[in-house]
Amino acid sequence: MARKGKRGAGAKKKRKPTMAERADRHLLYQKSVQDTGFEYDFVDSTFRKLTGRKAHHLREDFCGTAQMCCEWVSQRRTNHATGVDLDPEVLAWGQANNIARLKPGQQRRVQLLQQDVLRVATDPVDVVVAMNFSWQIFTERALLRRYFARVRRSLVEDGVFFLDIYGGYEAFKEMKERTKHRNFTYIWDQASYNPVNGHMQCYIHFSFPDGSRLRRAFSYYWRLWTLPELQEILREAGFKEVTVYWQGTDEKTGEANGVFEPATEGDADPAWICFVSARNG
Repeated sequence: MARKGKRGAGAKKKRKPTMAERADRHLLYQKSVQDTGFEYDFVDSTFRKLTGRKAHHLREDFCGTAQMCCEWVSQRRTNHATGVDLDPEVLAWGQANNIARLKPGQQRRVQLLQQDVLRVATDPVDVVVAMNFSWQIFTERALLRRYFARVRRSLVEDGVFFLDIYGGYEAFKEMKERTKHRNFTYIWDQASYNPVNGHMQCYIHFSFPDGSRLRRAFSYYWRLWTLPELQEILREAGFKEVTVYWQGTDEKTGEANGVFEPATEGDADPAWICFVSARNG
């Protein structure tokens, strides 16, 4: 039997893994895309303004790593959260890396369901959220209306549905946008857009200081819906009050200021992001 000996001088050194090979795509996504603290503040305060009371039970559709669920239960002891997603891999990651970091009492107030948002049945909740434009996976009007109708039926009598949407004339362009973060660069890739049916293919890539790249870490095939279409379909699905929240502009810098206010008019900006709320009753 051969023995293990010292490596000879001529032996090749083991290649060191690149930063891309060592990277965790879910962690990178949370760092570059999500801001659940900000979203919590907006949802919580807006719900109070709309209903005059606090929300306690939230359902996060297309929850991914369930970061918003964790944010929700960590804010108040009376808060409960249910996360719904079809992907078992991302749910397992969220369980191990997000929920496991919560306090035991908080963990007990989070439930993850590997189910289709078109079929899931949960007890009535105060709030349903579908953030990061995830609802645009429904590319046909009838299917999107069906999803919205199911959301409405899952809410309590004065419950509220929150979602986000983006647009502007740059949203229709085939382009790449790079955003630098500490130790990596986030790349949003609008790879293709079909003006006939509004369908588009987008990717998220990550690049690193060592020159390596994590290509197509996430892939999205969806329809780029417009704000008028979204409001119309929500009302068709039975929601009584639909409100658009437009982001303000800092007068000194000319950049978005992170303050979202109800609006019936907006600027024809090259790129914008809005929140939308839809009340059940």
